[in-house]
Amino acid sequence: MKIVDLLSKNSIHLGASPRSKSEAIDMLIDLQVKGGSIADKEAYKAGILAREEKGSTAVGEGIAIPHAKSDAVKAPSLAAMTVPDGVDYEALDDEPSNLLFMIAAPNDGDVHLEVLSRLMTILMDEDFREKLLGAHDADEFLKIIDDIEKEKYPDEPKAEKTSARGYRVLAVTACPTGIAHTYMAAEALEKAGKKLGITIKVETNGSGGAKNVLTKEDIENCDGIIIAADKTVEMARFDGKKVFKTKVSDGIKIPEELIKRIESGDAPVYHHEGGADSSISASGDDENFGRKLYKHLMNGVSNMLPFTVAGGIFIALAFLIDSLGGAPQDGDFGTHLAAAAWFKTIGGYAFQFMVPILAGYIGLSIADRPGLLVGMAGGAMAAAGATFANPDGNVPSGFLGALLAGFLGGYLMLALEKACNGLPKSLNGIKPVLIYPIGGLGIVAIMMCAVNPIMGILNEGLANLLTNMGSSSKVLLGFVLGAMMSIDMGGPFNKAAYVFGTAAITSENFDIMAAVMVGGMVPPIAIALATTFFKNRWTEEEIKNGPVNYIMGLSFITEGAIPYAAADPTRVIPSCMIGAGTAGALSMAFGCSLRAPHGGIFVFPVVGNPIQYILALAIGSVVGMIMLVLLKKKQPKAE
Repeated sequence: MKIVDLLSKNSIHLGASPRSKSEAIDMLIDLQVKGGSIADKEAYKAGILAREEKGSTAVGEGIAIPHAKSDAVKAPSLAAMTVPDGVDYEALDDEPSNLLFMIAAPNDGDVHLEVLSRLMTILMDEDFREKLLGAHDADEFLKIIDDIEKEKYPDEPKAEKTSARGYRVLAVTACPTGIAHTYMAAEALEKAGKKLGITIKVETNGSGGAKNVLTKEDIENCDGIIIAADKTVEMARFDGKKVFKTKVSDGIKIPEELIKRIESGDAPVYHHEGGADSSISASGDDENFGRKLYKHLMNGVSNMLPFTVAGGIFIALAFLIDSLGGAPQDGDFGTHLAAAAWFKTIGGYAFQFMVPILAGYIGLSIADRPGLLVGMAGGAMAAAGATFANPDGNVPSGFLGALLAGFLGGYLMLALEKACNGLPKSLNGIKPVLIYPIGGLGIVAIMMCAVNPIMGILNEGLANLLTNMGSSSKVLLGFVLGAMMSIDMGGPFNKAAYVFGTAAITSENFDIMAAVMVGGMVPPIAIALATTFFKNRWTEEEIKNGPVNYIMGLSFITEGAIPYAAADPTRVIPSCMIGAGTAGALSMAFGCSLRAPHGGIFVFPVVGNPIQYILALAIGSVVGMIMLVLLKKKQPKAE
């Protein structure tokens, strides 16, 4: 850790004239406070005095280095003072001290020992001490220290530009599934911060929940916040701070530019005005309505996925157990054997939450917590098919009804909140616990009972269309869905195809999900094959990382192909689209079906026509590999 990284101009006093050791200590502590590193001045002073009681920190040769570790220290820092006439600091050689450094260190770590060691090393140089004492201003003082550190520690990497305030830049990354993009963006931002020498902390809103969560103190002390997200994140905490919002892909592609914009002050001040996310775009203007709708939808989809995947795979296991047990494939298939019935029932519990969760989290994204009730209740009514004549339900509107409940219900909830703004302030306490819930439930109940019959007819019509679709039409649909899984590999097209597949499962059109999943598996496998057998098309780094894509592809994690697509999008994306579309079309042509909405190779045992399904995956992957080889240029040989 370099000394100049811990010493600011505000914490340097040249030409001081303390009359005693006690006064010198007080002056140095004031410099530390001025530098912003001390949370509790008196507590820190107590630590300094406690250390002095054990023996003076004046080491002779005119040098004194008082120091203390304390909970009152927010971040490691230094203060420095020159005293031309010297001060009696009770040095071992009984000589006055004229060059004083004070070290402040937090309790977690031994940074003070590292700094103390370095200070003592360079202060042994008499010429260096004379230069410090002759410095005319703080800038010259810092340059003298920097020059000798570069001379004595030439191989030391540049330290991050930290500050006593903590992290200079904060970031939040989030993608709809919370798997690949979320963590890739976080890693890219952290690497860019290290390269630029700027401290950065990144919160990831991944599939396992928020990690490395930004604290209140982090937010208060930072220069600004980067939101690189394709779904809504909790924004009220950033009120009054400079916030720069953009797509999660920008966090991967242009992390340095994002950090520089925060540090240059080129970010608008965020003001939370209710709802889950009063969004602002990279330009500081309101985001376009289409992107807002997409983010709300993705918030619902990302929270629905765990229920869909876990419930669907449990149900698929039930079919597998009955199939292995020789049970007849009749209307009770999946419940004939006791073990199969157990898995199907448990999976059903999770699966039945899929539609209400989708609607609930869309509503939450739009109208914050009041929107959760509206969406959840509306989604449940959509799943049941509640009507005015029969509130128990008889016309389920499924996914279409859930989308309407989430979006329309969420915006109606926002309208109700604004309508209540004129109520007396004395009623503010009961708004969230009484007025909003009752009003919201009433609104969504009337809305869903009115539209469920209409949405139910549309839903049934779509299901019948898919069921009665001819073989050639299904092959074309399979190609389109497979290609969509590869266009943006986790983005809007990919998610639209996936949601369509999961919706089809609820209508018992299992061949669509099969085409969707095999299409999503092809891109990483095609890239892995190409990097294995045609190494002259790839860089050394791409070849090294290629085998990982076998695992990613077989696990149905399309995002494994993103680094390759980002490096050469005009060749990689079309190649993957053709390969994935081929696999999806073949899956439909072979009559393959899939009752689980995820799982990759691990759910192949429950695929209808599994041998043909494997063949579709293999052919699609090879086609993708061939396209990559034909389109990509050979890499120049290393000298």
